[in-house]
Amino acid sequence: MGALANHTTLRLGGPAGALLTHTDPTAWPDLAHAIHRESVRPHLLGGGSNILAADAGLAGLVILMATRGITAHLTAGGDVEVTAQAGEPLSALVDYTVAEGLSGIEYLGGIPGTTGAAPIQNSGAYGQQISDVLTQITAYDWQSHTTTRLLPAACAFGYRTSVFKTQPWRWTILTVTLRLRLSAIAAPVAYRHLAEELGVPLGTRPSLAEAAEGVLANRRARGLLLPKTGPDSRQAGSVFLNPPVSAHQAAAIHAAGGPVMRDLHGVQRASAGWLLEQAGYRPGCRLAAGVYCSTHRTLTLTARERATASGFAAALRTLATEVHTATGIRLRPEPVMLGFDSQPVHSSADWA
Repeated sequence: MGALANHTTLRLGGPAGALLTHTDPTAWPDLAHAIHRESVRPHLLGGGSNILAADAGLAGLVILMATRGITAHLTAGGDVEVTAQAGEPLSALVDYTVAEGLSGIEYLGGIPGTTGAAPIQNSGAYGQQISDVLTQITAYDWQSHTTTRLLPAACAFGYRTSVFKTQPWRWTILTVTLRLRLSAIAAPVAYRHLAEELGVPLGTRPSLAEAAEGVLANRRARGLLLPKTGPDSRQAGSVFLNPPVSAHQAAAIHAAGGPVMRDLHGVQRASAGWLLEQAGYRPGCRLAAGVYCSTHRTLTLTARERATASGFAAALRTLATEVHTATGIRLRPEPVMLGFDSQPVHSSADWA
């Protein structure tokens, strides 16, 4: 049995009942048929960058999606459709599109995980999100036992969510297709801190290469890249989604000097990191045995020596409870909690 800790960026988690690495896309029909024959429902892992696996592990089958490959073709309208296998790292896909002069996801560089995981939480950054350019997904439907082509309207995309997140038991993403523009120029810079990193006014359209380099530099400076070594190397990125707030809550946050922004779907949201700091937490502070806020930012929790998954989960609950008690605002955890209470507990669940 393989330890889930070996396949997650937090490096926490006990053994899987069975662990299978899927690398050959053509083998999927036979694999799915064999799984149905055994009457089991597998759990899927990509890069493991958004997973908190339980200390006791998981009794069922875990499939590591490691298929690789990118293809592209010119559309009749002059755009380029790019299809990536689910196991292709998202960072590698961004690098490919920048190198090929294709605009549409240049601001998504540095986000860990696989391309197949990106639609699940509708990954986004700096004003771009994967759903903006997605044209179709090939996914396996465990309910109908068929491989299905899903168009964006069927994916129920929202802020860091989708049908794949709300119905994780049903879907396994196999390929992702994006429609990108042939252009050496990036989309307009929409975020102040990125504009400052690039040394340009808001609205400037830098080259794709400049935009991609600026994103990585800005993410590094803000503690948003996954370091290979050091005290912050074991992490799952931001642990809470920026919560939606009412007009009254937004006014109170503004009065206290806090930020409120509208997401790409028009919903007002508070900064989860700011709320944690108002509750008294700071970068580098200790939350539980082996569990700390990152040295760069309060919203990222890290695992160090003596950390356990149960301690990490307890720290998340404490943080969410304290913010809710102080403000009435509910924080929802972003990492998927795998193996807790015998079932995956997904980040759409209410906490506090």
